[in-house]
Amino acid sequence: MSVPGQPTAAMVVPAFSIRQRVTVMVNRYEIRATAPDGSEGQLLAFAEQKRMKLKEQVDFFTDESKTRRVFSFKARQRLDVRADHDVLDENGAVLGTFRKAFGASLLRSTWHLSVPGLEATGRERRQSIALLRRVWDVLPVVGDVWIPFVFHFDFVDTATGATVLVSERRKAVRDRYQVTVPDPRLDFRVAASMAVALDALQSR
Repeated sequence: MSVPGQPTAAMVVPAFSIRQRVTVMVNRYEIRATAPDGSEGQLLAFAEQKRMKLKEQVDFFTDESKTRRVFSFKARQRLDVRADHDVLDENGAVLGTFRKAFGASLLRSTWHLSVPGLEATGRERRQSIALLRRVWDVLPVVGDVWIPFVFHFDFVDTATGATVLVSERRKAVRDRYQVTVPDPRLDFRVAASMAVALDALQSR
């Protein structure tokens, strides 16, 4: 849905999926377009998050060869759960920013997302699941048992309340997400960065 008087982003992808692949020192993500029939289509980006870095950063490449980095997101501050993260194009220009709202996230994970012409807030869809995840994490024994909680995030325009981005986690052994972007003001590179961050930084 276009917004009168507001420009459309340079790269618009209305729906895509994300699959996570975990290794010892690196998290990797495949981002694929969603075909009209709902199946996974072409590879749009391959992301890699290196752990144990002082400043959180995830780089997105054209494919697994990693010969060309096309965008990235990077924290401005070191090891800070409230850090602002800039989404950068391949030339280093800022496309948008996001940050976790630390206080609000104590009970229900909340994020703020900003791009030219748009301010949005995203929250876990179900308060009950948010609370259950937190209780599970602090249990002394049971908390060590991995349970794949299925949780979703909805981002809305803070000015109008209209939905701008939805990330829905699917039931799978490895994390898998379906992302829809109904607002064409939200550039794909920012949407993909935010969606990957919801997995990569969620426990921060």
